[in-house]
Amino acid sequence: MRLHITNRSTEIGKLSPISANDNDRVEIGPTSLAFDEWEALGLECPDLDAMRRYRLARIQAELARRDLAGVLLFDPLNIRYATDTSNMQVWITHNHARACFVATDGYIVLWDFHSCSHLSGYLPLVRELRSGASFFYMESGDQVESHAARFVDSVNDILREHAGGNRRIAVDKIEIAGLRALDRAGIEVHDGQEVMELARVIKGPDEIRAMRCSIASTEIAMGLMQQAGVPGITENDIWAVLHAENIRRGGEWIECRLLSTGPRTNPWFQECGPRVVENGDILAVDTDLVGPYGICADISRSWIIGDAEPTAEQKRLYRIAHEHIQVNMALLAPGVTLREITEKGHRLPEEFRPQRYGVMMHGVGLCDEYPCVRYPEDVEAHGYDAVLEPGMVLCVEAYIGAVGGREGIKLEDQVLVAETGYENLTRYPFEAALLAD
Repeated sequence: MRLHITNRSTEIGKLSPISANDNDRVEIGPTSLAFDEWEALGLECPDLDAMRRYRLARIQAELARRDLAGVLLFDPLNIRYATDTSNMQVWITHNHARACFVATDGYIVLWDFHSCSHLSGYLPLVRELRSGASFFYMESGDQVESHAARFVDSVNDILREHAGGNRRIAVDKIEIAGLRALDRAGIEVHDGQEVMELARVIKGPDEIRAMRCSIASTEIAMGLMQQAGVPGITENDIWAVLHAENIRRGGEWIECRLLSTGPRTNPWFQECGPRVVENGDILAVDTDLVGPYGICADISRSWIIGDAEPTAEQKRLYRIAHEHIQVNMALLAPGVTLREITEKGHRLPEEFRPQRYGVMMHGVGLCDEYPCVRYPEDVEAHGYDAVLEPGMVLCVEAYIGAVGGREGIKLEDQVLVAETGYENLTRYPFEAALLAD
C-alpha cells in the first residue's frame, strides 16, 4: 500500500497544554499533570515542529557528507528521531515491522505496521505512508525472501524518484533477507548506525527543552518512589511507583529494571525482585527511563530505607561515588577529547576497579547514545576517541562496590556540554546523611 500525504494541517503537531477537548488526540504525549508541573517549575516546553525540522536537517547533513542517497531505518528509536512517530516501541524493537527511508533531499517515506496510517497522519515531515516492511520470520514464514524482495522493489522506486543515479544508501539494521535483496538489486549499503548516531549526538534547543521536561517528570516520580520505599514492602512495589508515575505524566517505557536493595546492590545489574526491604538497607536505582517526548532520563541515586542512621561503610562508598562523578563532570567542556577524560578523570581506589561500571560516561538522547568514555582499564579493548561539542549530553556514572562487599552505591547525573563548560541538567538531591562526616 502506498499513501501520499498532502495538505495536512500541522496544528496537532504543535505543543500546547491539552484541554478536555484534546483528550481524543491521536499522538501520545505529555499529560495535563506534566504540563502543570513544568509550568510550576518555570520550564519552557519545546516547539515540536522546530525540533522535527532540526532533526531532519541533521540527518540530511550526515547523508550529504557521505554522498549517500538516503538512509533506511528499522531501529524504532532512529525512526522516532527521523519522524517523531511512535508505534509499539518495545515490540517493534524485536519485530521489525516498521521502516523509514529518509532521502538526502528530505523526502520521508514511512512503512508502518498494518492499519496504522492514522498514527502519523498529523506529521508534515512524513510525505508518504506505505506498508510491507514486515519480512521477519514470524510474519513471513517461508515467504521471507519474496517479501523482502518486494520491499526492496519499493526502495528502488523511491531511489529512482529522489536520488537520480545514486545507488548508495545507509541502513541501520535489517533482516538478513532484506540485506541480500538490497545486494541483488545493486544497491550499495553503508553503515546507517554511524549516520544516525552522529546526527543524534548534538541536541538542538528544543531537544534540550524536551529533555529538561522529561528529567523534571522523572525526578518527581523518583521523589514519590523514595517516599513509598518503606521497610516491609518489596523492591517490585517500589519500582512500580516509578513506572506508574512516568506513565501518568505521558512518559513511555523503561529499558531496564535496575533497582536493588541491601546485599542485592553488590554486584550491580541485579534487577528488582520480590525481596522485602529492611530498615537501614541501601537502595540503588538507575532509572533508564524514556519519559515524555520519548526523551531518556537516565539518573542513578542511592539512599537509605527507613529511619536508620547510615553506617560508616555506607558513607564511605557513597562519598567515593559522589566524588567520582563530580570530578569527572568538571572535565566536560567543548574541545575536550574522550581520551583526555579517561586520562584526567577520577581514579577509582583499587578495591573498586574490578566491579567498575562499564563506562565513565555515555551519550544520551532518545536512549543511551554515542559517545562512550571508557575507564583506563578498558580503553585498549573498547575505547575510541572523539571531541566534545556544545549540545552533547552525557551521563556521568559511578558504581562503587568491592568484590565480596555487602553493598554498593550507584550514582549518575545527566549533563549538557554547554558553549563553555557544562550544565548539570539533573536536580535530584544527593543524600546529606550519606555525605556527612
